[in-house]
Amino acid sequence: MTTTLCRRTDARTLARLHSEHGKALYGFLLGLTFGDRHRAEDLLQETFFRAWKHPEVLESDHASLRPWLYTVGRRLAIDARRARLVRPAEVGPDALDGHAPLADDGTEQAVTVLDVRDALRSLSPRHRAVLVQIYFRGASVCEAARALGVPAGTVKSRTYYALRALREAMPGYGPGPGTAPGAASGPGRRAAA
Repeated sequence: MTTTLCRRTDARTLARLHSEHGKALYGFLLGLTFGDRHRAEDLLQETFFRAWKHPEVLESDHASLRPWLYTVGRRLAIDARRARLVRPAEVGPDALDGHAPLADDGTEQAVTVLDVRDALRSLSPRHRAVLVQIYFRGASVCEAARALGVPAGTVKSRTYYALRALREAMPGYGPGPGTAPGAASGPGRRAAA
């Protein structure tokens, strides 16, 4: 005589059980998992695995096995939910990249400030004054022209030549050769940050 522990449900019986109850059980499990198809599929598979492991249930005199399958599926869903609530949420390696704290000690910013000050000192007083108005004080061309007592066109040309001189004084900071002078990513914009 074979014990229940050694017996398993045969493949044809399990296939018939799946074809009769699989779709309805999947719909039931989908509701229990709030529409999570992957979890519902996992629970469906685990429910039929339990039916495979316990052939004695199939040999009972019940008219339908659906109540047993629903009970097993519901209990598996409850157990899975409890297990998820107990352990911390799983994250992949990509999720950690965006949230990793950066070791920012301010050294790079301090070096940049010193480099910008040295480069500004190398400019003529007129060029330095126009950059201070436009980039450090945030003045418009017209406001800078009023503050400096020069026409707006002079402010524009001084800004152009001042930025070009800064690029030459700070070769590692700005865009490479061939970039339009005064571009938004130039050293003047970096210094204003």
